[in-house]
Amino acid sequence: MFYGILIMMYFYDNKKHHSPHIHAEFGDSEATIAIEDGSILGGSLPPSKMKLVQAWIEIHKEDLLANWRLAVSGEPVFKIDPLR
Repeated sequence: MFYGILIMMYFYDNKKHHSPHIHAEFGDSEATIAIEDGSILGGSLPPSKMKLVQAWIEIHKEDLLANWRLAVSGEPVFKIDPLR
C-alpha cells in the first residue's frame, strides 16, 4: 500500500486475464493493470493515482513478474517496497 492505494496479487489469478497483472484499489475505485506495460485491463482509478501505480509497476517490474509466477503456482509471494 502507498499513497492510499492498495495493491494486490491473487493466487491462481490467471483465468480471466491471462497476462501478468495486479489489482489496485483506491477508495471506491478498482482497476486491474498489466505488469508488462501498465495498461488497464479493467476498471479504473483516478488519473493521478493511476500514474503512481504505473510508475511503481515500471520500477518493480522484475519483482512483480517474479511474484506473478509464484502466485499463479500457489506459492507465497514476497513483499515489494512501496512507492516513496
